[in-house]
Amino acid sequence: MDTSPTPHGPATSSSEPLPRPRFAFDAVTWKEIANLLLNFPMALVGFIYVVTTLTLGAGLSVTVIGLPLLAFGLVGCRLLGKVERRRARALLGLHVDEPRPLRRETLGGFLPWLWATLKDPVAWRHALYLAIRLPWGIVTFTVTLTSLFVLWPVLPFLARGMSAVDRALVRGLLQPSDELERRIAELESDRGVVFDTAAADLRRIERDLHDGAQARLVALAMGLGLAKEKLLEDPEAAAKMVGEAHGEVKVALQELRDLARGIHPAILTDRGLDAALSSVATRCTVPVAVTVDLVARPAEAIEGIAYFTVSELLQNVSKHSRARTASVDVWRSEDRLMIQVRDDGQGGADVSGGSGLAGLAERLDSVDGLFVVASPVGGPTVVTAELPWRDREFRRQGATR
Repeated sequence: MDTSPTPHGPATSSSEPLPRPRFAFDAVTWKEIANLLLNFPMALVGFIYVVTTLTLGAGLSVTVIGLPLLAFGLVGCRLLGKVERRRARALLGLHVDEPRPLRRETLGGFLPWLWATLKDPVAWRHALYLAIRLPWGIVTFTVTLTSLFVLWPVLPFLARGMSAVDRALVRGLLQPSDELERRIAELESDRGVVFDTAAADLRRIERDLHDGAQARLVALAMGLGLAKEKLLEDPEAAAKMVGEAHGEVKVALQELRDLARGIHPAILTDRGLDAALSSVATRCTVPVAVTVDLVARPAEAIEGIAYFTVSELLQNVSKHSRARTASVDVWRSEDRLMIQVRDDGQGGADVSGGSGLAGLAERLDSVDGLFVVASPVGGPTVVTAELPWRDREFRRQGATR
């Protein structure tokens, strides 16, 4: 009877109970032996497939069929990797999660699918696994087959040792890296949020220019044209029309200033968050106490996100909160820029449901930020936002290198 530690778990320490004893040739050992005997034919199939499809695809990449052939070869590598994971579960007792599928965006057309497949890290890891398995498959097949007739007493120990190597290869190349795969998925999602936000901002600016300043300037040009025609015939009417046009010019200029402030306010660039947030607070319908405790300025992008976050939160206070007072606090905590907006209104604010708060949460998440809303019915409402602190001087030096 063999009392060595089970290969499915770490070796026990003196403070842990001893593992359940195993017979030398129990069911687990026979499964390991079957896996080792299958290594050679499976490795041979995988090696021939990888060498044939990937080499042919790479060699023909200068032609129109090369890259598609390479992409289909990588898809096949994923399928063979799936077969190998199933074999590891069945014969090695190894739990291996399935990797993430290709992004849904790749279903939008052949070219997006082709590009996503060619740069798929999962498929390339599977291809590497299939390519390097052949020498090991020959070794395990030869040793196991020989031991069945010559080295029978030591076969269980050889099987467990070689199976441990098999498990390591499967874990290293066929098991998805949870943190890496999660980070890739987050970055892909964040990229989509950034693109959608930028597109929405551009549509808003276009709409504001078309419906606001542009329409007003067109009317102004027409009014001045009419005033020019009446200048000799009816000077008084012409003067009145010029006066009206002057008023329209003032309104158009104010709309353009508001639009420019919505893109990036000059006061933020020139004087920083303290002055910019104080300016925003003056436009709120309730008194707002602003406290900014920063000894340095973050990078311009982070500063801009912080400004527009507070600006939108104070707009919500004006429109929905029914508050009497509000406060804005901004400070730095280690490598995070902290923002907290409070009001004593009716509460009930909710991030879900596609509200403006949900949009803010998505924007902050796209730069590794956090957005937390505490707003019980009856109030008060406390919104806390965190942004990564990125030093302004460091970013400037990095840009000049």
